[in-house]
Formats: sequence, structure tokens, C-alpha cells
Amino acid sequence: MKKSLLMTAFAGVLVGLIGVGCSGNSGGGETAGTTGTTPNATAGDANPTAGARKVPTAAGNTASGDTIKIGLVASVSGDNKPWGDDSNEGAKLAVAEFNAAGGLDGKKVQLVLGDSASKQDQAKTAAEKLMSDGCIALVGEVSSGNTIQMAKSAFEKGVPVVAVGATRTDLTDEGSHVFRVCYTDDFQGPVMAKFAYDKLGCRKIAVMTDNNLPYSQGLSKSFMETFKKLGGEVVTEAFYESGGKQGTQYSGQLTEIKAKTPDGMFLSGYFTEVGPIVQQARAAGITCPVMGGDGWDSDSILQSGGDAIIGGYFCNHYNNADNRPQVIEFLKKWRAAHNGKDPNTTMGALGYDAMSLTLDAMKRAGKADSKSLIAALEDTVDFKAVSGDITLKGMNGNPPKRAIVVEVTKKDASGNWQKFAKDYVPADIK
Repeated sequence: MKKSLLMTAFAGVLVGLIGVGCSGNSGGGETAGTTGTTPNATAGDANPTAGARKVPTAAGNTASGDTIKIGLVASVSGDNKPWGDDSNEGAKLAVAEFNAAGGLDGKKVQLVLGDSASKQDQAKTAAEKLMSDGCIALVGEVSSGNTIQMAKSAFEKGVPVVAVGATRTDLTDEGSHVFRVCYTDDFQGPVMAKFAYDKLGCRKIAVMTDNNLPYSQGLSKSFMETFKKLGGEVVTEAFYESGGKQGTQYSGQLTEIKAKTPDGMFLSGYFTEVGPIVQQARAAGITCPVMGGDGWDSDSILQSGGDAIIGGYFCNHYNNADNRPQVIEFLKKWRAAHNGKDPNTTMGALGYDAMSLTLDAMKRAGKADSKSLIAALEDTVDFKAVSGDITLKGMNGNPPKRAIVVEVTKKDASGNWQKFAKDYVPADIK
């Protein structure tokens, strides 16, 4: 993310973009989000999605006393810790702002953290513990597999879930209580397919899918479908399972791929495996461009991928070098709280956005209970978030968002390692 290069690039592409061309206040607390509805107009009795999704019948939780508990499920341990840490820090920043501005009629929000430990079963356990402790809403997770488990448990309790970075498309089918602040795999997969076909000139793609990740499965599927529609050929889809007996050796899959002589590779998994895969691919003599999704977004990939990952491309939600007012203001606040340092991953901004949106919806609802909060979240129109404007009304929990393709570079003196390559809006993908 070389600022000198990217600031100009971003300025030229932001005007008129769908779902992201933000202006005005920063994306946080009670002042950042604005909607086309009147504050306090949303009623908890309303059907939030007009029958489009199954509606939880449980009453949910209601805050009592002078403290309003909101839960955050994040991977603050395990493989996905870089995302969990940033999600937590972003959510903490949003809550601090909200409380400093007076909270909800003087009542302050208490952020209650539950560690998923980067595992689906522990995400479910953490969510259930937070709800039993009286949290009126859950924010999180980044992993789609973890978030699906949260959503299932929350449906039974009637508690809303606002996902930070979970992009699996069918996540929000779990019920009308599920929302997200990120784009979906049905968007980022086609974005990367179009980039591969149009910008990189790829015509024969090999795909590697992590069968242990719902995210990876869905992303590979949407990528392959679009690439084929564009006229390209998927020469093979190879599979592996993260966290399994295979470990980090991929010689079998890479031998198969090399024999197919692809002119591009799409790796839909997480940074934890992508780095070693690319290292081994280059060692095996596979020289074609490599690309992937937002699961690459951790500078840990530079260590695990070494020089081999430099020049790879991936899809992302946000960039620290973006010069929109919301980003500039957010980074000022983040740096003030983190000794001048920027977020290490996009999840700092998305964690901030997810919590800010939840607090804004509660402010609009005018009361602190799960049912009213679900209705207010559904009624969100044009919320001014750091990662781009968010509209949820009539969207079944999925806001239309802009996506950015970035190139992996070596870290510069400021620690930036992502270079802007191209941006896409929903109208670009047909």
C-alpha cells in the first residue's frame, strides 16, 4: 500500500461508485451512519425482510440497568489471530466513540469478547456464552464457517448477527437476523475472474480449493463459473484441507496443476496456506500469475510466501491509502489508539464498521433489545462506513459494495505491502 502511488489512484475512481463513494462524516458511532428513515421510527414488531428470509420467533435479549452488552466473536487466538486482533481493536474503537458521545440515553455499551480460537465449534460456544450473558447483538466473525455457526445459534435465540468479513454468499440465508458489512463471494469471485481474463490475459486457469473452508469452496465456485462464462477454461480444480494431516505439503496437487500448463492459478484459501502453496508452486516450476480472494489479507503471507508471493493479486474491501474522508478520519483515530500504527489487515476497518453499524441501528431504534435492533439493521440506508456506504434495506442482509484488486509487494518503509491495481462495482460484473 504505497501511499504516494495509491492516493492518486483512489481519488480518480471514487466518484459515482455504487455502495462506496462516501462523503461527509466518519463511519462510526452515532454520527457516522445516516439513513433514509427517521430515528426511532423502526419498530421491533416489523418483519425485517418481508418474508424473504426465515424470521426468528424467539424474543431475543433486552438490556437492563445502565449497561448494554454487545458481544464480539473474534479469532484472538489460532491461525486467524491477525484478523481477530484487528476486528477486536476496530470494535473497541467504535464502542469507545459511542460511549464518549453519550451512549444510548446515557446508557453505556459494554463490549464483551468471545474468542473463537479460529475454530467453528468454539465460535458456536463463544456465541452461546455471549447470548446467555445478556448480549443483545453479536458482531463477528471473519471466517464464514465460524459465522455460520454463530448465526445458527443466534437464530434460536432471536439475536442479530452482524458479520465483519464473512463473505460466503449463503450465510444470510440462515435468517433475517443476519447482516454483514462486507461484499459476498458471489461478487469477489467474479471480480477476480474478470480481472484474470481482462487484465492478466489468462485463458487457462488452475484452481486450488480448501475443502475445510466453506469460504474457499464458495469463492472457487463463483470464480470458476464467471471465468467460464467469459470464455476461459478451468483446466483443473485441486483440493486440500487446512488443519489436516496433509500439513503444508502440496506436491501432489501442484504436480497435477503443472501438467495442465495453466496461464494462471486461483487460490481461494487463507493466507496461512496460500504462502506455502505459492512457494512450492514456484519451486516446482509453475511460473504463471497467482491470485485469490480477501483471505490473503495478512502481512503474514509475506513470510510464508517469501519472494514467490510478490506480484500476486487478491481482492480486498479496503485500503489504508484510500483518501476518502471516512478512511482519513478512521486512521487518525486508529493511530491515536495504536502508537501511530495503521491496521495490519482490512478487518480493523471492517470490525469498526460492523460495530459502528450495530450501534447506529440501536440509536435509531431508540431502545436496547434484540428484536428492535434486527428491525433497525434491516432499515439501514446509506450508512457512511469506512469501507464504503452500506444499505441493507431490501438486500437480505447483503450490502452492495465496491471491491478492490491489489497487488502484493514488498513492504515499504511505512510497512505498506499492497498496491492498488483495479476496482470494480456491481455494475461491472454482469
